[in-house]
Formats: sequence, structure tokens, C-alpha cells
Amino acid sequence: MSHHRLTPSVHRQENQLAEALSALRTTLELPGPFPEDVLREAKEAVANHRLPELDFTHIEFVTIDPASSTDLDQALFIDRSGEGYKVFYANADVPSFVAPGGALDAETRRRGQTIYTPDGRIPLHPEVISEEAGSLLAGQLCAAFVWEFELDAVAEVSAVQVRRATVRSRAKLSYAGVQADLDAGTAAPVLELLREVGMKRVELERLRGGASLNMPEQEIEQLPDGGYRIVAAPALPVEDWNAQISLMTGMAAAGIMLEGKVGILRTMPAPDAASLAHFHRQTHALGKPWDGEVNYGEYLRTLDPTDPQQLAIVHSAGMLFRGAGYTPFDGSVPEAAVQAAIGAAYAHSTAPLRRLVDRFVLVICEALSNGAAVPAWAREALPSLPSIMAASDQLAAKLERLSLDTVEAALLVNHIGQEFDAVVISGSKNPRNGKSTDGKNGNGKNGNGKNGNGNGPSGIVQIAEPAVTARCPGELEPGTQVRVRIVSADIATREIRLELVG
Repeated sequence: MSHHRLTPSVHRQENQLAEALSALRTTLELPGPFPEDVLREAKEAVANHRLPELDFTHIEFVTIDPASSTDLDQALFIDRSGEGYKVFYANADVPSFVAPGGALDAETRRRGQTIYTPDGRIPLHPEVISEEAGSLLAGQLCAAFVWEFELDAVAEVSAVQVRRATVRSRAKLSYAGVQADLDAGTAAPVLELLREVGMKRVELERLRGGASLNMPEQEIEQLPDGGYRIVAAPALPVEDWNAQISLMTGMAAAGIMLEGKVGILRTMPAPDAASLAHFHRQTHALGKPWDGEVNYGEYLRTLDPTDPQQLAIVHSAGMLFRGAGYTPFDGSVPEAAVQAAIGAAYAHSTAPLRRLVDRFVLVICEALSNGAAVPAWAREALPSLPSIMAASDQLAAKLERLSLDTVEAALLVNHIGQEFDAVVISGSKNPRNGKSTDGKNGNGKNGNGKNGNGNGPSGIVQIAEPAVTARCPGELEPGTQVRVRIVSADIATREIRLELVG
């Protein structure tokens, strides 16, 4: 939040928001502190930890993350190799700290993933591992799974191997800092190569029909008058280039496991004809038509999320990314092995400090890559991982949705009675049982009357400033500009009431 002198009313609203967000931990029954036996086991694991014999400390790895991150899963180094490239990608060796069948193992299976809350985070592993001994901190000797890629001139993978090794990152870099150095022409050679390889991998993604939603990062800021606003910042180019290395690794992990006929994939079906047709109509209504001559992934790359109507299209495109899940297999290859948005078989493998399934994928891939037997504890866990990850994904999504509803109510508390221009994202004339005809449902603005707008005709509208998306009563046509008035906003209940003007 911004720094300024607060009036008593500002204090009250600030406290209301903080209390409402904090209450979500209880409402959603989020995990609390780690039990004592888990903390004790984690500390013992760190005290007794041994580094791998293979020494890769000569490789000048760097990490690139948000500036405030301390749970560093990934480090990279890129060099030229003939007409192509050599990429080393290190992932934290979390399995070396977690004894199978122990208290820590059980607790991580209960949690599933690190949960990010508006007032902090609830880690998957105790901080002595996730932010200290297991994190790829600059200057620290660390155990890692190191992926070694050979890429050709267009950055296609020609060879890959993964081994356990000791590494030492040279620097903890931030996305903003790296992008600034690249833009100024002062970046280190490894970062220039990241841009070069990243851009080529983006082109490969386009050619195979991959797609991604470039949702802007959102942060809440408090205003001097006691109100709030959400500041949305589009992702920096370096974030995409860095993500391409992670995607390349996940695709390699899937290939290794499919060849070995054991593992777990991240899968997602292609969007069905009805979803594509609806999205096609939405793009026409919102003023940037998708003609269908290019695939939807290529179309999404043309959108500017800083434009309110195009941001509405990005939100609408969420319907094309449904049905993601995990597919375990052992002894035979699954028929549906492709992650449609990526356009290839894919596995989660690069965030073991923050996501449970990655720990098992890394162990399986390292064994298969080196002709060793896959550990029995990893094979035995495969059938249970999809339900664990699905439950934690649902919890994280619900927290995000309720947090956003809370913040959006806070954004409007100082604007009661005021009027704003808005864009209609979707219209709905006959909602029943909390469901609108555009297929959106759930809590808050998209569903069960949470905004108090009754059961008559209504639709979803997007106000550009303050940045709020909410349901509004009335017969609304997607893509049209409307004028709305703020009737009420309640932080504690997350309720927003709008009405059409005119």
C-alpha cells in the first residue's frame, strides 16, 4: 500500500479490509502453523542433509523471480553451442529433505501447494526448507535437479538429461531489474540469451498451436481519501521468456515419463465447439473480432490487457481453458496425454517448493533419465496425487475469488452514489438458481445474488477506474457501453449493488 497520513475514517476502512481478508483464513479453513513434529522433522532433515556428489558449482546459474520472493525453485544458465544453445535449468531438490512416509511428507500431502493470501502466504514446506536450505539462494550451496538441454538453431530440443547435482546461484535477479537491463542494453550475456531463446520458444509455441492468458498482475493501493484502487500491470516480456524455459522443461519431463511409461501429466482438453462459438461472439461484441482464421492462441497474443474492452476479452477467454487436471499412469501410456493450451504433453516439474506433484515428477524423471529404477514410494503415490492437487487448486481458486470480491467492495466504499462508465462483458436475461446464461456461476459477482441485484435480467459489467467487475441488473448487451451508479458496497460481506443510469 502507498504511504501517507491516515485519517480516522481511513484507519477504519483499512482495518475493515484487513480484517475481512484475514477472516478468509478461518472461513475457508486454510492450513495454520505447521505441527511441532513436522517442524522438528524439517529441522532434522536440514541438519542431516547431504549435497549430491556431482558438482555443478562452476555453472553460473542465476534466479529470476519477483523481487520479494525467497522460495526460489528455479535457476538457469544459457550459453551458445554451435549454431544452437546449451541450457542448464536447476530445480530445488525438495525430495532430499522429505522422508517418504514421515510427518513432513504427510503434511505436504494435506496442503498440496503453497497458498497465496492477500496478507502473506501459507507455505507447502516449513520455511527452514522453503526459504532457507532448500531454496536456490544466491551464494548458497544447494542440492538441485539439473536439466541439461541441447537446443538447435530455432531453440527446438535435440537432447535432454536430468541429474542431481550441487549448484550455487550467482545472483538473485528480479523481473523488473532484468527487463530494465535488457531495455537499456546493459544486460549480462545469459540474459540476452534468455531473450533470444525465449522469443524462439514463443514462436515454437505459436507454431504448435499453444495459447496462454496474459492476465495482468493486480495490486491494491490505498488512496489518501480512504478509498482503494487496483493497479493492473501487464506481464513483462522477460516473464514470458523465463516461463518458456519452464514450459520446455515440463514438456521434456512429460516426454521422459511417457517413454518410461510411468508418471503423471498435467492435461487439459481442447475447448469444445460451443465454447469456441461463444468466445467468437464475445470478441465481436467487445469490438475486437476473432475471425477464426488463426487459432485462438495466436489471437490472444494480439490482445492488449491495458485496454478495458480487450481485458474483458481476456477474462472471457477463460472459458477456453477449462478441464485441466492430472493424469497418472504406470505401465501404459494414457490416450489423452496433451495439455491443449500448451499444444503438447506436459508435466508440472519446476516448482517443487510450492507444488506437491512436482516432487514426484522430478524423482521419476531423474531415475528414468539415468536408467535407474523409479522409487517405489513415488510410484505408489501416483493414484492419490490428482485428488490432492484438485482439492488444493479449488481452495486456492476460491480464496482468490473471495479476496478479489472483498477488495472490489473496498474499492467502492468511497464512491457510493457516484456514476461510472462501464463495458458490458456478458449479458444474461434469465438467470436461474444463481446461474447466468453465459455459463458463469459461483460466489460473488458471477453467481448467487451475492451482490444483491435480485433475480431479474442482469449481466456482468467492467468499470475501468476503479477497476471492478460486478453484476448489474438490467437487460445488457455484451460489448456495449453503459452508465452505472454505485448503490452500496460492504467490505465485510463482499456485497456490491449497482444500478443502470438512464
